[in-house]
Amino acid sequence: MSNAPLLPDLLTEIRACQACAGVLPLGARPVLQASASSRLLIVGQAPGAKVHASGIPWDDASGKRLRAWLGIDAEVFYDAARVALVPMGFCYPGRGSGGDNPPRPECAALWHERLFALLPDVRLTLLVGQYAQRYVLGERRKATLTDTVEAWCEYGPGIVPLPHPSPRNQAWFKRHPWFDHDVLPVLRERVAVALSANDKER
Repeated sequence: MSNAPLLPDLLTEIRACQACAGVLPLGARPVLQASASSRLLIVGQAPGAKVHASGIPWDDASGKRLRAWLGIDAEVFYDAARVALVPMGFCYPGRGSGGDNPPRPECAALWHERLFALLPDVRLTLLVGQYAQRYVLGERRKATLTDTVEAWCEYGPGIVPLPHPSPRNQAWFKRHPWFDHDVLPVLRERVAVALSANDKER
């Protein structure tokens, strides 16, 4: 680790990455947010077309719902000193028959281990969607995303698995009212605690 680049250098390197440029329909535009002081880490899926266009993570309907889940506003959400936003794939992967394609696998292999190692102050990690859950939880992940989210208590106070907040998942939210009733109140409490530690040091 002594030779690892400082986080700003690594972020610059990631944002200049062209590893998948030749297979990305809109070209490479890595989108992420992080600071060495971030207390909340949100590991997502991959940017959609709107986020690719703006370059702002979660700048869409999914992001609006996610912020409502967390009980924080855009000012807090986009403060890298408090919140790190790291997708499994940094660039828009294009669309498939059922929506956006999965995140490109190259990003995690190239960057994630180095990046997460430079986020020493993270107190709470949110795993949004099956790809983040598979990467971080490994064999601790359940057979399905629903099972993993329903077993959220098993992952301790530092990790919370979540479904993706996409409008496409509206049917999932209706079928699983326990998510609103049981998970979201605890999630908001844990987010507030994680971020309050950062606020006290300001």
